[in-house]
Amino acid sequence: MSEQVQAGQNSVGQGRRAAFGFIFATALMNSISFGLIIPVLPNLIKAFTGGDTAQAAEWNVVFAITWGAMQFICGPLLGLLSDRIGRRPVLLVSVFGLALDFLIIAVAPSLMWLLVGRILNGMTAASFSTANAYVADVTPPEGRAKAFGWMGSAFSFGFLIGPALGGALGDIDLRLPFYVAAGLSLLNGLYGLFVLPESLPPERRTTRFDLARANPLGSLRLLRSQPDLLGLAGIGFLFQLAQTVLPTVFVLYTGYRYGWSPSVMGLAMMASGVAGVLVQAVLVGPVVARIGERGALLLGCAAGAAGFAWYGFAPTGLLYMAGVPIFALMGFLMPGLQGLMTRRVAPNQQGQLQGANQSLQGIASMVGPALFGLSFAWSIRHAEVLQAPGLAIYLASGLLFAALVWGTRVARAPLAIAPA
Repeated sequence: MSEQVQAGQNSVGQGRRAAFGFIFATALMNSISFGLIIPVLPNLIKAFTGGDTAQAAEWNVVFAITWGAMQFICGPLLGLLSDRIGRRPVLLVSVFGLALDFLIIAVAPSLMWLLVGRILNGMTAASFSTANAYVADVTPPEGRAKAFGWMGSAFSFGFLIGPALGGALGDIDLRLPFYVAAGLSLLNGLYGLFVLPESLPPERRTTRFDLARANPLGSLRLLRSQPDLLGLAGIGFLFQLAQTVLPTVFVLYTGYRYGWSPSVMGLAMMASGVAGVLVQAVLVGPVVARIGERGALLLGCAAGAAGFAWYGFAPTGLLYMAGVPIFALMGFLMPGLQGLMTRRVAPNQQGQLQGANQSLQGIASMVGPALFGLSFAWSIRHAEVLQAPGLAIYLASGLLFAALVWGTRVARAPLAIAPA
């Protein structure tokens, strides 16, 4: 009998590993498709404005805020839907929807059509949160931090090679990366259609779809349902808000302060990406096993605060790059945070949890570009008042220091794992 039990346990373990391998591949292809468009979308917008950089910058802010608003609205909706009908159909709709979105952007004849593509893109980008719910389904609670570290490495790797490939394709034709992203998303959808198994069996799904819980404000009820869950979500929001600083000011900041060329900026981004992948794929598992999810969360907050402070202070490009290993340790934050949060909700609430998190990320995506963009502009326009070109990055450091202080209060292991 014991041999049969052991065989059954081994079979379950192998099934879980196989299912995780499927979702890891999905996340990797998805992140590459997103990374492809990063270096070319601003230039495509600029082409529609007749080469007017200022007008293109204004439209870029509009696009960023619109995309974040769609995440805010649709994240909880699709997350709860995945709790009701399963992860696989929501993932398929999201990924096939992304293929359509990228194709619309590729053929867009005007800025308005480009905006339509970004609206649809924001609506269907829930594949990231649904993928995280999938991970929670197929991974035992004690192994989730390591699994989320691997998922983070998939996203990091995709954004590492995606922009480089997108830039090379964009040199050929500004619209070519969008066609490639559409094709990759279509391939990803077909992979999911024929290969990806469902992770949430019918008996573990929520019994009904409640619109009151699917709206962004209603999703906050779940975050208040377990001790410290809302506090942990607040840490996630501070992290996501701080994360928007580099996409907002990196190019302008390093060009202004260090005189970096686009090629040097690309190499710096690649080095940072490689360091992030190494931390998330190699170090998260053994470190979390030693210091726990709480320790990983606090380590990530401390490293992020220190890394941003280093970047804001560094007077030379060489010293800036010396801070990359410190900053990379911020990769411990989200695996530890996700591990703690997913322990606090039942299996049929994992999608709702990830939807609520994505809604908060949408708010961060709307607030961050204005906060950091305006503070960076102020710092260089008033250099005679305050010599602090890294002011925006210091603000990001302060946000993560606040997350560290708050985390010492709320980042505790739950008294019991939420029941199914």
